[in-house]
Order: sequence, then C-alpha cells, then structure tokens
Amino acid sequence: MNEPYDIAVVGAGPSGLAAGAAAREAGLSAVIFDRGCVCQSIALYPTYGHFFSTADRLEIGGVPFIARGDKPTRAEALKYYRRIVTHFDLDVRQYEAVNRVEKHDDAFVVHTEPQHGETATYRARNLVVASGYASQPNMLGIPGEELPKVSHYFTEAHPYFDQDVVVVGAGNSAVEASLDLFRAGARVTLVHFLDRLDDGVKPWILPDITNRIEKGEIDTRWNHRLAEIRPDTVLLRHEQTGETQQIHNDFVLAMTGYHPDPALLRHLGVTIDDATGVPAHDPDTMETDVPGVFIAGVMAGGNRPDRVFIETGRLHGPKIVAALRGR
Repeated sequence: MNEPYDIAVVGAGPSGLAAGAAAREAGLSAVIFDRGCVCQSIALYPTYGHFFSTADRLEIGGVPFIARGDKPTRAEALKYYRRIVTHFDLDVRQYEAVNRVEKHDDAFVVHTEPQHGETATYRARNLVVASGYASQPNMLGIPGEELPKVSHYFTEAHPYFDQDVVVVGAGNSAVEASLDLFRAGARVTLVHFLDRLDDGVKPWILPDITNRIEKGEIDTRWNHRLAEIRPDTVLLRHEQTGETQQIHNDFVLAMTGYHPDPALLRHLGVTIDDATGVPAHDPDTMETDVPGVFIAGVMAGGNRPDRVFIETGRLHGPKIVAALRGR
C-alpha cells in the first residue's frame, strides 16, 4: 500500500506478459497476477499439441522464439514464455487470484488472495485486464455434466485406452482430441449439432479426420446434441427430429470452447456490449471507457474470443504502454 505501481496486470498469459515486458522496456513499474501458473491456458493445451502460428508470430519484446519445426509445440511455447519472465525480470505473482479492484482517489486498489498466506492489497495507477478464458469453459448445461467422467480439457489420450469416449464439438480441439484418442485405442464418438466439421479446422489435419470418419474408425453423430450424461451411458438427441438414443459411455470430453469473464470490468463500471460481449474500448490504445482501465488479449473479442489470437493479443501491451507514455 505504499508507492503505487504504474500498471497492475490481471493475467499472466502471453498478452499479460507482453504488457509487462513493454512496461519494463519503457521504465514503468508493473506487477502481474494470475490465479494459476504463467501461461495457464497454454499449460492446459494437449501435451503433444502444436500451434497454428509460426514461432516468430508468438514473440514478445523482440526476444527470438526458436522452434525446431514450422509450428512450435506446447512445450517449446511454455519454455519460451518462462524465458520472457526471466529475460525482462517481470514481477509475476503466480497462484495469486485477484478478488476485486476498487478505485480510490488516483489509484486502483487491487485485493488478491495468494495460494498460501493471507490476503494482500496493492495499488496501481492503471489496470490491465488480460485474464484470458482458460478457466471459463462453455458449459453444455445438461444433467450429468458435473460427473467426474466429464472434462472440458484434453491433455493426452493414454488414459482413455480401450474406453468409450464421446467428444463434443467439431472444431480443432475436438478433431485433434478425436484423432489422438483413436490412435491410442479409444472407441471415439464425435457428436456435433451441425452436419459437418467446423470451417476453421486446420488444413493439414482435415484429410486425416475425414478419412477416419469415412472409414468408420471414428463414429460421428451429426445433427445431435448430448441431452443427458449418465454414469455409464449418454443420451443423444437429434436436432431436427427430437429422437433420442442411448449409447454406452465411459468418458465425455466437451470440447466446446471457452469464454472470458468480464465481471471485474463490470464492477469497475466498464460498458459491456450486450450483443457482442465486447468491452467498450479504443482499439488504438486498448483503454476502456473507464479511464486507466485497459484490456488485452481475448477479452477484446467478447463472446468471440476465437477472433483474438496470441499473435494479435501480444500487440495490445505495447499499445497500452505507448498510450501511457504519451501522457
């Protein structure tokens, strides 16, 4: 509660780290909080996953990202972002959740709860909300979703060997999980409410999933949704006819995406568009309609966080710092 930081950043993902690195280069003091580890969202990626972007488009602060292949792996990205923290000597408070923020006079008062220890309080002249979406999965909203056999995250396929697994969704996460599960010896049923795969499926894996589906190696239930999850079965409902069918099931992987949580911004008085979920902000500076409150990363995408990628979110931090230095 002494001299305030120039910037307090909520979220230690790539966008939050980029804001911290830009502040460091500009001679501004910054502290970064995260309820999880550095780049928690990437840590939740599939263990053997690859990025869509090339390494150079994930770089922060001019620090080279060297990867062995065309597309960096999850492990390479985590190693790189750990290097960013040490290279810029960023003040990152891992496992310290921000509970609330209040505006007092000329500073924001940030109340946090560390994993170990008593609650803490910090002061900052400006606030950057870069909290991402990894902790906010899009729920199915059906009976049985709370069962322990249900997960909204997929790390690797081995635990599902010789098991009946339902994968919900038809985007990249669902497709890659289905292929990994098939190759690990799981019996996979892909369930999607449309009659086709999503348009954004990566072109280099599209032929693979198409062949597996055509050969019947991955069962597909197009135009279906899960209606209920039971201990050893799931109930499917056809979108058009309403007919239901029960199939045996051991695990459900709901690859339905994630969404940012604007609760902190709402509490501070930031206007959130009812239709899009996008916080009111200046795209040139990333400042919201509450002076001193900025957003970075997927928060700028509102209900469509898939429109903001690491390669674009990493540019928000330098914009924010440039705006602050201009003052």
